[in-house]
Amino acid sequence: MVNVGDSIPSIPLQENSPGEKIDLSQELASGKGLIIGVPAAFSPGCSNSHIPGYMADSKLKEAGKVFVVSINDGFVMKAWAKSLDSDKTSGIRFLGDADGKFSAAWDVDFDATAMLGNRRSKRYAIATQDGKVSKIAIEPDNTGITESSAEKFL
Repeated sequence: MVNVGDSIPSIPLQENSPGEKIDLSQELASGKGLIIGVPAAFSPGCSNSHIPGYMADSKLKEAGKVFVVSINDGFVMKAWAKSLDSDKTSGIRFLGDADGKFSAAWDVDFDATAMLGNRRSKRYAIATQDGKVSKIAIEPDNTGITESSAEKFL
């Protein structure tokens, strides 16, 4: 499981499309950052409370660069970003971990085959500083919204 002090994995993620790759280890190499992991784009908990909670929180601007990561493809994440933040005022970037390698590298994935058809990311919030994990909140039941909520984490 990911721990405070760990480096951000250098694993390409998809932004907007499968061909547009982004490496969070480079994006967050310096300064503050926040990575929010979710089990599924467009799911009720993710779309109605978890991510909107971060978007509405006044402390979000203090978090540095902010990314949402889900085991979905870049097209899905682009559509989800548009549905939640069409004018992009939140500054949050939505990234697809299409093959689940990023989530697996931090051991924040779980078998959700019965519910969602494949392995998915646990719900989490991870703060970073200069490319290293500085704070972690991973939901104990994988999908709840308690420990990783904006009001508790920020």
